[in-house]
Amino acid sequence: MADGTDNRGISKALRQLVDLGVVPAVAGPLEKTLERSAEALLTAVTRDVDAFSASANPDVLPELDEHIRSHLHAVRALLAGGSVPDFDFVIRHAERRAVQKFPLDAILQAYQQMHRLVADWVRDAALATADSDATVNRVVATTTSFTIEYIGVVSTLVISRYVRHTRVLAEAEGDRRTALLNTMLDGYDESDRQAASLLRRAGYLQQRQSYCVAVAQSVKPEEMQSPPRAQRMLESVTAAVAAAPLRAIGGIRDNLVVVIISGTRRRSGWTPARSAVADRAFPGLRRVGPAALIGLSSDVPSTSHIPRAAQEARLALDNASVANRVVRYSDIPFKDLLVARAGRELVAALPPWLDKFSAMDRRAKGALSDTLRAYADCNMNVLKAAERLAVHPNTIYARIQRIDDATGMNILRYHALTEMLLALDCAGSER
Repeated sequence: MADGTDNRGISKALRQLVDLGVVPAVAGPLEKTLERSAEALLTAVTRDVDAFSASANPDVLPELDEHIRSHLHAVRALLAGGSVPDFDFVIRHAERRAVQKFPLDAILQAYQQMHRLVADWVRDAALATADSDATVNRVVATTTSFTIEYIGVVSTLVISRYVRHTRVLAEAEGDRRTALLNTMLDGYDESDRQAASLLRRAGYLQQRQSYCVAVAQSVKPEEMQSPPRAQRMLESVTAAVAAAPLRAIGGIRDNLVVVIISGTRRRSGWTPARSAVADRAFPGLRRVGPAALIGLSSDVPSTSHIPRAAQEARLALDNASVANRVVRYSDIPFKDLLVARAGRELVAALPPWLDKFSAMDRRAKGALSDTLRAYADCNMNVLKAAERLAVHPNTIYARIQRIDDATGMNILRYHALTEMLLALDCAGSER
């Protein structure tokens, strides 16, 4: 029997109906009333099970009608003396409903209606054909037992096949989404037909679309190593984006939540451009719980530019903090972007005086670097820098002289000050 369902109850009831003289004699009366019973059952199901009348899918009702008739023919064949079938039509129906995402509970409600009407249909035909010495009570009890066993077997089969096929569909969808996400994040060449086909089927090559990327992690990065926690954060970020409403596809990569967000730039060539996708996503992302740090890229005009957007989002994430949990790439100061992008590449070219300055600054417990930054923040005003650091102006001049003596850089001059600050920032970024 398919899916390990137990047909012994059906077989036992059939043997009892043979002893009562019901089988196979009942097949004739059942055949005569089959069409009328099918119509009555279809009417009862569509009237009492809201999901069938509420569905806008044009295939639902015709397929329900066909399924009802298949059951009635199967019941008639069994009571004509046939063997218990494999119920392939039940398996096909369950899998079809799973593909349509039609609710399982509605199918089971339809089977409850079927149980009631099939029981009456079989009982009436059996009473008309039973042996004269068979008692009414025995005939009614045995036909009732047969109907219970039959509906029990097909209901179990529907549930198992629907759930199994739903799981298969979910796994296939997960594989498809993973392949789609990887294709967009890793980049692709427009001449790659396989990539283009995958993106086109998913609707990502439509015109007038813009894209951005959000990258998120927990305030405690070690929590991202827990798959359930990472998955919950992924669900929170995608739900926040979907409320915008925008389209989102995401996954976990390198212990980070990565979500590609897309939306329409404009409805047609004659309508004004809409606000950037990143701007539309930003308010929702700010409502994600306080345990999340999020970096958000700027918009890019095509899927082939998504790898660049992912880099921007990661850089924005590096600038996120508990005080500023969601950072847009477009909000990062230019100097910080310059340092972040160039820091690693320029580490080998850092000026030789930097080591001397760093050693001297460590001995001074950071007082020299603090002086540099305070002097710059105060627009190269020694008096204001001294006030900020709560020291005498002569102390500032003394520190400036110490820096000049050790490095040859006179930070009273703009270019020397700028060079020193950039070198310190690059060195700090690399560390």
